[in-house]
Amino acid sequence: MPSPKTTAFFPRLALAALILSSAGAVAFAATPTATAAPATAQSAAKAVPGAPVPAGSPQQTGPVHFQFAIYYAKTPATDPMAALRSQLAKLGGSPKLLKAAPTPATATEPVVFANWNTTTVLKEYRAPSMEMLQRFGRGISREQAEALQTADKALIIDFAHPAQQSSAAMQKALQLTLQVARDTNGLLWDEETREVFSPDEWQKRRIDTWAGGVPDMSQHTTIHAYRSGDLVRAITLGMSKFGLPDVVVSDFSWSSNRPMGNLVNMFSQAMVEGATLAQPGQYDLDLRALKHAAARDPQLTHLKPNAAAVARLSLVNGTWESGDPQNRLYEIRFDRYKGPDRYAQQTAMLVSVFGADEDSVTRLKHNDELLAASKAANAQLPKLRDAFAKGLQPGEYILVKAPFTTRSGSNEWMWVEVARWNGDVIEGLLKNEPVEVPNLHAGQMVKVSQAKVFDYMRRYADGREEGNETSKIIARMQGPKK
Repeated sequence: MPSPKTTAFFPRLALAALILSSAGAVAFAATPTATAAPATAQSAAKAVPGAPVPAGSPQQTGPVHFQFAIYYAKTPATDPMAALRSQLAKLGGSPKLLKAAPTPATATEPVVFANWNTTTVLKEYRAPSMEMLQRFGRGISREQAEALQTADKALIIDFAHPAQQSSAAMQKALQLTLQVARDTNGLLWDEETREVFSPDEWQKRRIDTWAGGVPDMSQHTTIHAYRSGDLVRAITLGMSKFGLPDVVVSDFSWSSNRPMGNLVNMFSQAMVEGATLAQPGQYDLDLRALKHAAARDPQLTHLKPNAAAVARLSLVNGTWESGDPQNRLYEIRFDRYKGPDRYAQQTAMLVSVFGADEDSVTRLKHNDELLAASKAANAQLPKLRDAFAKGLQPGEYILVKAPFTTRSGSNEWMWVEVARWNGDVIEGLLKNEPVEVPNLHAGQMVKVSQAKVFDYMRRYADGREEGNETSKIIARMQGPKK
């Protein structure tokens, strides 16, 4: 029997990097795992990295193809191929079961090809490791994860259909794969998002979340975020199942991970709902105009009163990196917003779209208690610098509070998220909007001196925080809020 690599519509992807934590639909990854450069839609379209994406629909014109699989740690309850044929008969023969794998271009109707593999799974289609399953396993028990380590049987199912039939064909593919897994007592694998599901979790996330024929894309994709250089890069996995480009955002900070993930999810949702670009490289994403209520409403609920709820996106062809999905890439940029650099423009977009609490200035004199707390914080900085040099965990970041000279010559103390730390020089993103310091903006890359740092705050990937003791003292000095 042929191996999965020779029967699939496209080659199996290597597993993504270790995911260490997650926030919403965003997964933190240390580094991407190497895969071959894409030889499919991106190269076929001859997309020039950095060039504006074309106007019109982002939907691909050629057939959509994707792969699911069902793993078996022991002999399945019934023959998987018989179960597949039975379910196809109940669906009315669509998709059409093929005896041999076609080339994607020949998919003029919904088709499916199945490879019941009992010989090369451990070598060429091995289930994820225990460590991976702790992060990629959805509804998987420890016992199931352990059993998967020796799984040597899998039903590998390739689907293809014309792009214009994407939503209806995807719903059938999801239902078909689920029912076969239930009938045969298997666990489901999504090749594009690189996740393993229990049947109940597949039902919950992949089937029950559709509304009016529209999927909630946050349940059909994942976002991997990892440090790239001094800052963070995030990319979706799974958009190609719908014939759409995956979405990339680069050069943001870990403290912006959640709003950036929300932005990416909402743009992905807009595309699956039929968004089109009126002109090359530009799209105005209106959160309130999204049709899928379960995808839209949680975002609207958490908007600040000053939120515009509209993101003016710049879109360019993304630059493919090792570990990225084999797909077209749309990269979001922020140059339609004002700011002295791309970091400030990025912050301006997030504040405009989601709103923000207004920064205020507290005017006070440093008393002995405050100075003692600052001195204690400063004593911890060498240890923090060493930890930063060794490499923080994905999702972890350090803020320092440093002075900036005002118009009057006094100091305005503001937080900076550390991006680089060399000796006494700390470079990072300004996290406050200055009140009395001209020519500075929130999100701007700035330099400060370690020797002048007043306090620090370290936030770990699991949400724990340490430091920032001076803020507690300042709060007491101010007294209760009226």
